[in-house]
Amino acid sequence: MSIEIRGPLELPARREEIELRTADGLALVGELAVPQDRPPVATLVTLHPLPTAGGFMDSHVIRKAAGRLPALADLAVLRFNTRGTRSPRGTSEGAFDGGDAERLDVAAAMGFVHERGLPMPWLLGWSFGTELALKYGREHDVVGVFLLSPPLHRTTDEEIAAWAGDPRRVIALIPEFDDYLRPAQARERFASIPDAVLIPVEGGKHLWVGETQTRHVLTEIVAAVNPAALPLPNTWPPAS
Repeated sequence: MSIEIRGPLELPARREEIELRTADGLALVGELAVPQDRPPVATLVTLHPLPTAGGFMDSHVIRKAAGRLPALADLAVLRFNTRGTRSPRGTSEGAFDGGDAERLDVAAAMGFVHERGLPMPWLLGWSFGTELALKYGREHDVVGVFLLSPPLHRTTDEEIAAWAGDPRRVIALIPEFDDYLRPAQARERFASIPDAVLIPVEGGKHLWVGETQTRHVLTEIVAAVNPAALPLPNTWPPAS
Protein backbone atom coordinates (compact mmCIF):
# COMPACT_ATOMS: atom_id res chain seq x y z
CA MET A 1 0.00 0.00 0.00
CA SER A 2 1.42 3.40 -0.96
CA ILE A 3 1.09 6.64 0.98
CA GLU A 4 0.89 10.19 -0.32
CA ILE A 5 4.09 12.20 0.10
CA ARG A 6 3.21 15.42 1.88
CA GLY A 7 3.89 17.40 5.03
CA PRO A 8 6.70 16.34 7.38
CA LEU A 9 6.78 12.71 6.18
CA GLU A 10 10.28 11.22 6.42
CA LEU A 11 11.06 8.69 3.71
CA PRO A 12 13.70 5.98 4.23
CA ALA A 13 17.25 7.32 4.61
CA ARG A 14 20.29 6.95 6.82
CA ARG A 15 20.15 9.87 9.27
CA GLU A 16 23.01 10.85 11.53
CA GLU A 17 23.16 13.53 14.18
CA ILE A 18 26.39 15.44 13.60
CA GLU A 19 28.41 18.24 15.17
CA LEU A 20 30.37 20.80 13.16
CA ARG A 21 33.35 22.58 14.70
CA THR A 22 34.10 26.13 13.58
CA ALA A 23 37.52 27.74 13.30
CA ASP A 24 36.70 29.91 16.33
CA GLY A 25 35.95 26.86 18.43
CA LEU A 26 32.16 26.61 18.38
CA ALA A 27 30.13 23.40 18.14
CA LEU A 28 27.20 23.57 15.71
CA VAL A 29 24.50 20.89 15.86
CA GLY A 30 23.14 19.31 12.71
CA GLU A 31 22.03 16.23 10.80
CA LEU A 32 23.22 14.42 7.71
CA ALA A 33 20.67 12.40 5.71
CA VAL A 34 21.86 10.16 2.86
CA PRO A 35 20.19 7.53 0.67
CA GLN A 36 19.49 4.35 2.59
CA ASP A 37 21.15 1.78 0.35
CA ARG A 38 23.27 3.59 -2.25
CA PRO A 39 25.75 6.46 -2.40
CA PRO A 40 24.44 9.97 -3.05
CA VAL A 41 24.96 11.54 -6.44
CA ALA A 42 25.07 15.11 -5.10
CA THR A 43 24.90 17.01 -1.82
CA LEU A 44 22.75 19.86 -0.53
CA VAL A 45 24.41 21.97 2.16
CA THR A 46 21.42 23.86 3.53
CA LEU A 47 21.54 27.34 5.05
CA HIS A 48 18.40 28.23 6.99
CA PRO A 49 16.38 31.46 7.26
CA LEU A 50 17.06 34.24 9.78
CA PRO A 51 17.30 32.77 13.29
CA THR A 52 16.10 36.00 14.93
CA ALA A 53 12.87 35.59 12.93
CA GLY A 54 12.40 31.90 13.75
CA GLY A 55 14.65 30.30 11.11
CA PHE A 56 16.53 27.11 11.98
CA MET A 57 17.56 23.75 10.54
CA ASP A 58 13.94 22.53 10.82
CA SER A 59 12.46 25.38 8.76
CA HIS A 60 9.93 23.49 6.72
CA VAL A 61 11.43 23.45 3.20
CA ILE A 62 14.81 22.39 4.59
CA ARG A 63 13.23 19.73 6.80
CA LYS A 64 11.21 18.38 3.89
CA ALA A 65 14.26 18.36 1.60
CA ALA A 66 16.04 16.21 4.19
CA GLY A 67 12.96 14.07 4.70
CA ARG A 68 12.28 13.33 1.05
CA LEU A 69 15.22 13.92 -1.29
CA PRO A 70 17.64 11.22 -0.12
CA ALA A 71 15.00 8.65 -1.12
CA LEU A 72 13.46 10.42 -4.10
CA ALA A 73 16.53 11.95 -5.75
CA ASP A 74 19.61 10.17 -4.32
CA LEU A 75 20.80 13.35 -2.60
CA ALA A 76 22.72 13.83 0.62
CA VAL A 77 21.22 16.64 2.70
CA LEU A 78 23.26 18.38 5.38
CA ARG A 79 21.35 20.75 7.65
CA PHE A 80 22.59 22.51 10.77
CA ASN A 81 21.90 25.39 13.10
CA THR A 82 24.15 28.39 12.59
CA ARG A 83 25.75 29.90 15.68
CA GLY A 84 23.34 30.67 18.49
CA THR A 85 20.41 28.97 16.76
CA ARG A 86 18.13 26.55 18.60
CA SER A 87 15.96 23.67 17.34
CA PRO A 88 14.71 20.32 18.67
CA ARG A 89 18.10 18.87 17.63
CA GLY A 90 19.81 21.25 20.08
CA THR A 91 21.39 24.69 20.27
CA SER A 92 24.54 25.65 18.41
CA GLU A 93 27.13 27.45 20.50
CA GLY A 94 27.89 31.13 20.03
CA ALA A 95 25.63 34.04 19.18
CA PHE A 96 23.99 35.32 16.00
CA ASP A 97 26.34 37.75 14.25
CA GLY A 98 24.20 39.17 11.47
CA GLY A 99 25.93 37.12 8.78
CA ASP A 100 29.55 38.07 9.54
CA ALA A 101 30.96 35.37 11.84
CA GLU A 102 28.54 32.95 10.13
CA ARG A 103 31.21 32.84 7.43
CA LEU A 104 32.96 30.37 9.75
CA ASP A 105 29.78 28.29 10.05
CA VAL A 106 29.61 27.89 6.27
CA ALA A 107 33.30 26.94 6.26
CA ALA A 108 32.71 24.32 8.97
CA ALA A 109 29.90 22.75 6.95
CA MET A 110 32.01 22.64 3.81
CA GLY A 111 34.90 21.17 5.78
CA PHE A 112 32.59 18.37 6.93
CA VAL A 113 31.49 17.75 3.33
CA HIS A 114 35.14 17.45 2.29
CA GLU A 115 36.04 15.15 5.19
CA ARG A 116 33.14 12.81 4.40
CA GLY A 117 33.84 12.83 0.67
CA LEU A 118 30.28 13.89 -0.12
CA PRO A 119 29.88 14.47 -3.86
CA MET A 120 28.90 17.48 -5.95
CA PRO A 121 28.04 19.93 -3.16
CA TRP A 122 25.55 22.76 -3.67
CA LEU A 123 24.78 25.50 -1.18
CA LEU A 124 21.02 25.68 -0.74
CA GLY A 125 20.11 28.92 1.00
CA TRP A 126 16.69 30.18 2.03
CA SER A 127 16.15 33.87 2.85
CA PHE A 128 19.00 34.76 5.28
CA GLY A 129 20.72 31.58 4.12
CA THR A 130 20.93 33.00 0.58
CA GLU A 131 22.95 35.91 1.94
CA LEU A 132 25.48 33.47 3.39
CA ALA A 133 25.60 31.48 0.14
CA LEU A 134 26.23 34.57 -1.99
CA LYS A 135 28.70 36.21 0.40
CA TYR A 136 30.82 33.13 1.12
CA GLY A 137 30.02 30.43 -1.45
CA ARG A 138 32.81 31.48 -3.79
CA GLU A 139 35.34 30.57 -1.10
CA HIS A 140 34.43 26.89 -1.34
CA ASP A 141 34.42 24.01 -3.78
CA VAL A 142 30.74 23.99 -4.71
CA VAL A 143 28.93 23.22 -7.95
CA GLY A 144 26.69 26.22 -7.42
CA VAL A 145 24.29 28.07 -5.16
CA PHE A 146 20.53 27.61 -5.14
CA LEU A 147 18.71 30.56 -3.62
CA LEU A 148 15.17 30.46 -2.23
CA SER A 149 13.54 33.87 -1.67
CA PRO A 150 16.75 35.92 -1.64
CA PRO A 151 16.09 39.22 0.19
CA LEU A 152 19.52 40.68 -0.69
CA HIS A 153 19.51 42.76 2.50
CA ARG A 154 23.02 41.85 3.61
CA THR A 155 24.62 41.00 0.24
CA THR A 156 26.22 44.02 -1.40
CA ASP A 157 26.10 44.76 -5.12
CA GLU A 158 29.85 44.07 -5.20
CA GLU A 159 29.38 40.64 -3.63
CA ILE A 160 26.70 39.79 -6.17
CA ALA A 161 28.77 41.02 -9.11
CA ALA A 162 31.73 38.92 -7.93
CA TRP A 163 29.85 35.86 -9.25
CA ALA A 164 29.96 37.21 -12.81
CA GLY A 165 32.11 34.94 -14.95
CA ASP A 166 32.37 32.34 -12.18
CA PRO A 167 31.82 28.86 -13.64
CA ARG A 168 29.66 27.83 -10.69
CA ARG A 169 25.92 28.13 -11.15
CA VAL A 170 23.70 30.72 -9.52
CA ILE A 171 20.00 29.77 -9.53
CA ALA A 172 17.34 31.74 -7.67
CA LEU A 173 13.66 31.00 -7.06
CA ILE A 174 11.84 34.34 -6.80
CA PRO A 175 8.28 34.30 -5.42
CA GLU A 176 5.78 36.48 -7.26
CA PHE A 177 4.53 37.90 -3.95
CA ASP A 178 7.78 37.90 -1.97
CA ASP A 179 7.89 40.21 1.04
CA TYR A 180 11.34 41.54 0.17
CA LEU A 181 12.43 40.92 -3.44
CA ARG A 182 10.00 40.29 -6.28
CA PRO A 183 10.85 39.16 -9.83
CA ALA A 184 11.22 42.61 -11.41
CA GLN A 185 13.48 43.78 -8.59
CA ALA A 186 15.44 40.54 -8.72
CA ARG A 187 16.21 41.04 -12.41
CA GLU A 188 17.70 44.42 -11.54
CA ARG A 189 19.72 43.22 -8.56
CA PHE A 190 21.10 40.16 -10.37
CA ALA A 191 21.76 41.98 -13.66
CA SER A 192 25.49 41.97 -12.92
CA ILE A 193 25.52 38.15 -13.23
CA PRO A 194 24.51 37.52 -16.87
CA ASP A 195 24.50 33.73 -16.40
CA ALA A 196 22.36 33.70 -13.27
CA VAL A 197 19.14 31.73 -13.69
CA LEU A 198 16.17 33.52 -12.12
CA ILE A 199 12.99 31.49 -11.85
CA PRO A 200 9.87 33.51 -11.01
CA VAL A 201 7.24 31.45 -9.23
CA GLU A 202 3.67 32.46 -9.96
CA GLY A 203 1.71 32.79 -6.74
CA GLY A 204 4.81 32.11 -4.67
CA LYS A 205 5.40 33.72 -1.28
CA HIS A 206 8.54 34.15 0.80
CA LEU A 207 7.81 31.28 3.18
CA TRP A 208 6.65 28.75 0.53
CA VAL A 209 3.75 27.62 2.73
CA GLY A 210 1.61 24.72 1.53
CA GLU A 211 2.27 21.42 -0.20
CA THR A 212 1.91 22.87 -3.72
CA GLN A 213 4.67 25.40 -3.13
CA THR A 214 6.83 22.85 -1.33
CA ARG A 215 6.61 20.42 -4.24
CA HIS A 216 7.43 23.21 -6.69
CA VAL A 217 10.53 24.20 -4.72
CA LEU A 218 11.80 20.63 -4.31
CA THR A 219 11.21 19.91 -8.00
CA GLU A 220 13.23 22.97 -9.05
CA ILE A 221 16.06 21.97 -6.71
CA VAL A 222 16.19 18.46 -8.16
CA ALA A 223 15.97 19.86 -11.71
CA ALA A 224 19.22 21.70 -11.00
CA VAL A 225 21.07 19.11 -8.95
CA ASN A 226 19.95 15.70 -10.30
CA PRO A 227 17.45 16.12 -13.16
CA ALA A 228 17.56 12.39 -13.92
CA ALA A 229 15.44 11.87 -10.78
CA LEU A 230 12.50 13.81 -12.22
CA PRO A 231 9.57 13.67 -12.10
CA LEU A 232 9.39 13.31 -8.33
CA PRO A 233 6.73 10.77 -7.34
CA ASN A 234 3.75 11.81 -5.24
CA THR A 235 3.46 8.49 -3.41
CA TRP A 236 5.75 6.08 -1.55
CA PRO A 237 6.70 3.55 -2.62
CA PRO A 238 6.65 5.13 -6.08
CA ALA A 239 4.28 3.59 -8.58
CA SER A 240 6.14 1.19 -10.87
